[in-house]
Amino acid sequence: MSNDTDGGIQLEYGVDDRPPWPKSILLGLQHVAVMIVPATAVAYVVAGGVGLGAADTAYIVQMVLLFSGLATVIQAYTVGPVGARLPIVMGSSFTFVGASISIGADLGMAAVFGAILVTGFAVEGLIGWQFKRIKPFFPPLVTGLVVVIIGLYLIPVGMEYAAGGAAAEAAGELGALHHIGLAALVLAIAVGLNLFTRGVTRLLSILVAIVVGYVVAVVPYAFFGFGPELVDFSAVGDVAWVAVPSPTRFGFEFEPIAIVTFAFLFLVSAMETVGDMSGVTAAEGRNPTDEEFRGGLFNDGLLSSIGAVFAAFPITSFSQNVGIVSFTGVMSRHVVGICGAILALLGLSPKVGAVVTTIPSAVFGGAVLLMAGMVAASGVRLIVQHTDFDRRNMVIVAVSLGLGLGVATTPEALEGLPNAAETFFGQPVILTALSALVLNTLVPGEQSPLFDVVPEGDSAEPEPAVGPSDD
Repeated sequence: MSNDTDGGIQLEYGVDDRPPWPKSILLGLQHVAVMIVPATAVAYVVAGGVGLGAADTAYIVQMVLLFSGLATVIQAYTVGPVGARLPIVMGSSFTFVGASISIGADLGMAAVFGAILVTGFAVEGLIGWQFKRIKPFFPPLVTGLVVVIIGLYLIPVGMEYAAGGAAAEAAGELGALHHIGLAALVLAIAVGLNLFTRGVTRLLSILVAIVVGYVVAVVPYAFFGFGPELVDFSAVGDVAWVAVPSPTRFGFEFEPIAIVTFAFLFLVSAMETVGDMSGVTAAEGRNPTDEEFRGGLFNDGLLSSIGAVFAAFPITSFSQNVGIVSFTGVMSRHVVGICGAILALLGLSPKVGAVVTTIPSAVFGGAVLLMAGMVAASGVRLIVQHTDFDRRNMVIVAVSLGLGLGVATTPEALEGLPNAAETFFGQPVILTALSALVLNTLVPGEQSPLFDVVPEGDSAEPEPAVGPSDD
């Protein structure tokens, strides 16, 4: 790949530069602040969807933080062939949320972690090894559609949390005014700070909104005895400040349909990581080298498999933090290494995980709605920037999103299929990605890896008039 350095941004610190320690720590904390909420939200949403208790939820949050930190440090500094030596912050991806909930609810969490253990490094390791061969099959049209469906699929999840979540439903309070009000407050603050402020305030808008929402949920009842009790701190006092992770907490089961499902999702995750790595090196006006791609994908897969042993969800690159690199001009991998070390230390404290689980569902709902919408919007942007909306591509978009949203909104439509097929094709991300991949590969067009031609009459450019109009 080309390593042309034209088109980069003016960097305050290059990839191998070391800012002074005080500044490095603050910049590292900024990365932590941006990713800790969405990363832990993945664990929180899955645990809630499967029906895990507070102790198990807190433990999974703890493991997500620990392995996000370890993967980030390895990405920055490498261990043998694992890692890219790039400022890539790692964390749990929303890509795996739907499958984790459905498989966890149907087959148990042992089947989820067994599938991650088997497919993590097997799939992404193979992709990293043979990346040059398979890259043409995943152009922006395909990867963009995958990102769009991930966001759209999570919007109903965000709405359910905004209404109060499972706990509110059990208590007959789903959609109560205090839940909707909390979610609306979080959403309004996050949007207002993002659109009308600049600098660090804008960058940390979601975190600030969640903190404010959390305070509003706690203070009226705890200090004035007013309103409903929305936050229960009992679980926080029952856990230790420091604890060593316990392997195989949920056990392992190796269900074929779960393994096939997660194998395909790791393929999708690999394409997200490829896009994020390209976004980081774009700050230098170049594409990642083959060695960087290979090391980054190895890191994704290996840490996901090892993390599954300790009940962590799959680890992949975080797009939010790629934006920080471009925004600040700080590309130093040493800053990101500090971020990883902080995350790993937080992951060794069950207290941190327990505190996260006390955040009311409605507060998370306002944040998840915004994050899900932003994910979908970034997918649309990826498609629009790199794809002509000719007839071929419009049909691919229509079929892929139609099928993906179809099974998301009407899952009972697949009840007539065998159980394994229903589980696999019932995943909106899988059905959208598979549809886009097959159609883009087999239909001639600019982004097809087999044909690389534009069918006659399908160009996005209008043809010149050859006679008088019939209008």
